[in-house]
Amino acid sequence: MKTIVIGVIGADVHAVGNKIIDYTLTKEGFNVVNVGVLSTQEDFINAAIESGASMILISSLYGHGELDCRGMREKCIESGLDNIILYVGGNIVVGKQDFTEVEARFKQMGFNRVFPPSTPIETVIPQIKADIGA
Repeated sequence: MKTIVIGVIGADVHAVGNKIIDYTLTKEGFNVVNVGVLSTQEDFINAAIESGASMILISSLYGHGELDCRGMREKCIESGLDNIILYVGGNIVVGKQDFTEVEARFKQMGFNRVFPPSTPIETVIPQIKADIGA
């Protein structure tokens, strides 16, 4: 059973979406470690190290995900998580921005997959299974 660390990064408290993601991934047979809301990069990384996670899935709704996620890949590498898969999704930037540009910026930051606002977690399951070999 593959482990996925999930949570809400930064000063964000969107607990409902986080619970839906937790429930859906658990129902799909993943071991889910939920760091909850108001989480730091270190919270995600420490949970991934402790649980031997294959993936970190970060969500953000309040628009500051880009700031909150800067340096995440580098911190993962410094912590020995060189090959961890990083997903991010939600309302991850301030204002209305072209998603292809947003996606490109997050991929430059080292994220493997970037999802736009209102992406249902159910539609992401096949991609998760493909990426972590589940």
